Amino acid sequence: MALFSLLIAVLIERLKFLPRLLQLDNMFAWYRAHFFTEELLRSKGGIWLALLFPAASVLVLQWLLHGWLFGLPSLLLWTVVAALCFSHQYVRHKFKKYMQAACRGDLEACYLHATDLDYDHCLDSISSEEMGARVGQLAAWLNYRYYGAVAFYLIILGPAGVLFYCTARYFNSLSEEHPLPLPSNLMFALDWLPARFVALGYALSGHFGSAFSRWRELVFGIYTEPQKIIAEVALAAEVLPERAGAPICVRSTIALLALSKRNFILILTILAVLTIFGIVQ
Repeated sequence: MALFSLLIAVLIERLKFLPRLLQLDNMFAWYRAHFFTEELLRSKGGIWLALLFPAASVLVLQWLLHGWLFGLPSLLLWTVVAALCFSHQYVRHKFKKYMQAACRGDLEACYLHATDLDYDHCLDSISSEEMGARVGQLAAWLNYRYYGAVAFYLIILGPAGVLFYCTARYFNSLSEEHPLPLPSNLMFALDWLPARFVALGYALSGHFGSAFSRWRELVFGIYTEPQKIIAEVALAAEVLPERAGAPICVRSTIALLALSKRNFILILTILAVLTIFGIVQ
């Protein structure tokens, strides 16, 4: 089920079959607006209810559908949840704006869109070459957050697990604008293990020697930030071009984006092998 639902979900996301209303973050916004008041979300009990209710509902539905019609309803549930969790056109749209500005040679727009992608860090004082590498690292991180981690939780914990991860990711992003009483280390805990596996995939998909050395240096640090592991291993796994036909602020980004794509293909390949040998269903 995991392999089939993952392949269908990626196909749906790539072909943009899901309308805007069915994009996951739009559905979470509707869920928040119709089920919870702002006052309730500011309480610890309310925020935990908001986090757990979608995953718990899917878990109950999984239990009810188990064994029906040769498993077809369960397969449909896996596929629908996977397709929803892989829907993130708004992130792709933001990244596309940066790439278009870079290809036009509009450096000012590049800084604007790069800051929009990475509002946690100030990008005004770095050079165009540094910005290309920074956005390339950010592309690796976004690829992890919206592809790698989603695939990891779908494979390991099924629809309920991946939906909990995506719910936590949504409310964590929301709390950056409107403070919520989320546990301060919630996303750190959820990203701790999958970030290390996906970072190893970057090492296997790129220049293994330097990337694996950097991975070993970071992976055993219990408190090492997942984003740091992903970004630094990805940077070590790819030799950034010094000269290319593309504008200077997009060269490194394209190189690291290509690495991210190879890494996801590696994940699919490993999942296919595990499915063939019956380790993953």
